[in-house]
Amino acid sequence: MLSLPKSRFMAIGFLEALGIATGMAAAASLPGPAIPILSQTFLVWQLVFSAILLGRKYSWNQIAGCVIVTAGLAVAVGSGSDAGQILSGVAPLWPVLMVVSSACQAAASIMKEFIFVDAATRLRGKSLDIFVVNSFGSGFQALFVLLFLPFLSNLKGIPIAQLPSYLMHGAGCFLNVGCEGAPLLPLLYVITNLSFNITVLNVVKKFSAVVASLVVMLSVPVSIYILSLPLPFLPEGASLSPLFLTGSSMLVLGLAFYYIPLPSKREAKTD
Repeated sequence: MLSLPKSRFMAIGFLEALGIATGMAAAASLPGPAIPILSQTFLVWQLVFSAILLGRKYSWNQIAGCVIVTAGLAVAVGSGSDAGQILSGVAPLWPVLMVVSSACQAAASIMKEFIFVDAATRLRGKSLDIFVVNSFGSGFQALFVLLFLPFLSNLKGIPIAQLPSYLMHGAGCFLNVGCEGAPLLPLLYVITNLSFNITVLNVVKKFSAVVASLVVMLSVPVSIYILSLPLPFLPEGASLSPLFLTGSSMLVLGLAFYYIPLPSKREAKTD
């Protein structure tokens, strides 16, 4: 562990924090349905960065599978919205910032995969614990997010001098001072988020960052379906349109397409 360059974890934390900052800035000025759709450029950036940083080459069915997954998710998430007018009246800066946010997050995920690959050589075949990557990456991410707080508060029109009062109010809300559901809901979120991050890192370690993204994309329509049900603190359910089912089917089809085994060149020559 000591032989691993800490600068890589710092770069991961910086990229993730920058992705959060730019994403939050863009999300404040974008219509809701546009946010998850623009975020799907994440997978495209991953393919680009993995080819550059890891030297990966993807077959035509893998690229096609990623395209189908992205299109399916866009259809599922954007169902019920007018795609032609979804960005009408929005300055071009905000969609660009959302795409930049996805690029930063994608670069960070590929760097994590690179760390796992490089660690096998540096640690002489020993496996790098995912908790090491998660802890160092999250630590640097938290540090850079704090450094970006003045920038984020300025975007929301909050003077820097008022930041301490906002933080105190947030801490009070966490301790259930005038906030319903606290601290149970925040703690559940933290536990779920940690479990999610560890699971995704495990997929990155065993497979690749692109595969992890495809799995995460599969969870999006599942999450939308669950949130459409009447749940505690979310009592009103919602009906899902046929486009949602179409997009979900496309997503599953894209995942299957990505994993279609292709015959090797030797087998092709033999045939």
